[in-house]
Amino acid sequence: MTPVTAPLAFAPEVRAALDAGKPVVALESTIITHGMPFPSNVETARRVEAEIRAHGAVPATIAVFGGQIHIGLTGEELDALARAKDVMKVSRADLAVCLAKGAWGATTVAATMICADLAGIKVFATGGIGGVHRGAETSFDISADLAELGITPVTVVAAGAKAILDLPKTLEVLETDGVPVIAYGQDEFPAFWSRSSGLKAPLRMDSAAEIARAQIMRRALGLSGGQLVANPVPAEAEIPHEVIDPVIEQALAEAAAQHIHAKEVTPFLLARIFELTEGRSLETNIALVLNNARLAAAIAAELAA
Repeated sequence: MTPVTAPLAFAPEVRAALDAGKPVVALESTIITHGMPFPSNVETARRVEAEIRAHGAVPATIAVFGGQIHIGLTGEELDALARAKDVMKVSRADLAVCLAKGAWGATTVAATMICADLAGIKVFATGGIGGVHRGAETSFDISADLAELGITPVTVVAAGAKAILDLPKTLEVLETDGVPVIAYGQDEFPAFWSRSSGLKAPLRMDSAAEIARAQIMRRALGLSGGQLVANPVPAEAEIPHEVIDPVIEQALAEAAAQHIHAKEVTPFLLARIFELTEGRSLETNIALVLNNARLAAAIAAELAA
């Protein structure tokens, strides 16, 4: 059988940066197709890319279409993705199928890590990772993001795990998989919209240089997997957990009543929480993604240096 190489299509800006050894930050695309309504999705994607450039790195938004993994999108491609219908939410299980079918695919945290690693990109900024869903003891609903962090050597900067999840169990699974969970600048594990979760983070680091050195040391030791950097949302933008928790509980109850499950759960909950907070959750989401982009750019710069 003829060997097949990964079908990667690089945006010129990204290819030039990688060839020159300049810092590059990967970005996922489900936040565009499944995480925010139009036109906030496109506006936020452009703001995040601009934030990365402003802090000395090159953004590489990753998506699948035309039978290729696109490492970096042009403005026209970004618009087309944001407006596309029936976009697959692609993870490790369905990435190859999406490519084989030539379908539109938006990459989750897991798929973005895979594609970033194939492209030689070592830092990835997102909003929040997936994790163990509440009720997983009976549903077994656990995001593929956790397993990916255990095997793919990419540092992921996120505002913790999404607060709609079972955070204690999420941390337990990450520990089992040997994933370093590093809180940035505080001892507590952040909870996406909130800086506080009530849970102590396993590890703490206070600079991008420290985080970069840890990633380099993992490679030197031959350790598999990446790092999760839990970067708390800026204080002025957070929704305190005592405010957001009742909203999350209501949204979860509604999802259960409507028998929403599997990949449809997270988009439903995020949309419902947006409605119940009258848009405040989206404002916080945008603020935390921008904050993560800044830190990811700093880590990428340290690795490039």
